[in-house]
Amino acid sequence: MIQKNSPLPIYYQLEEAIKEAIQNHELEPGEMIPSEREYTEKYEISRMTVRQAISNLVNEGYLYRQRGKGTFVAHKKIEQPLQGLTSFSEDMRSRGLEPSTRVISFTEVKADHDLAAKLEVEAGTPIFELKRIRLADQQPMAYEMLYISKDLALGLTKEIAVTSIYSYVEKTFGLKIQHGRQVIEASIAQKKEAEMLEIAEGAPVLLIERISTLDTKKPLEVVRSVYRADRYKFTINMERLS
Repeated sequence: MIQKNSPLPIYYQLEEAIKEAIQNHELEPGEMIPSEREYTEKYEISRMTVRQAISNLVNEGYLYRQRGKGTFVAHKKIEQPLQGLTSFSEDMRSRGLEPSTRVISFTEVKADHDLAAKLEVEAGTPIFELKRIRLADQQPMAYEMLYISKDLALGLTKEIAVTSIYSYVEKTFGLKIQHGRQVIEASIAQKKEAEMLEIAEGAPVLLIERISTLDTKKPLEVVRSVYRADRYKFTINMERLS
């Protein structure tokens, strides 16, 4: 119940009430929460107070909005440790989730100067460009743009791209993927990204660029991904240096 004489702000009390409903499974992941009007009438509080509480819970990742539909309970975030080099498919399966892929496009392009430097090829060299959506249990998790040297992935097709490319190059060509460098930035979803990930334009996302390298030190791929910040988080274990 909301206690209007409490020193705790009313919006904070409403936040805690909604969190408790989620924890007690009164509100399940993916379920639409009551409308602002319903909360206003139930607790006899202002709509502005309700709006503030809901906005705070959206920012904290407990809820998410879908334009024209309403506000829903967010699914638990998938946690990925920043250690070890695994593919998306391997990572999802290790968490008991079923990975899948929706290929948007698969084309051959010429490497621009930036991609050429990262793949260690000449500018203008033909490379594969793959755009795809990565899903876990049919939920969009990431919009991915992958660039791979053509000579390291001969025979790669759109059909193969639906599966794990790591598995393809390792099993088909006997290559060993050994190292990866990943850069993570915070951003907001642009219109196209929002459409692909089924989130609101302007929603928080994580921009990730990864360069994977073979045991021969040759770069295999450059992957630029947009991850849903409401479904994904990264963790790292650190020890104090002596």
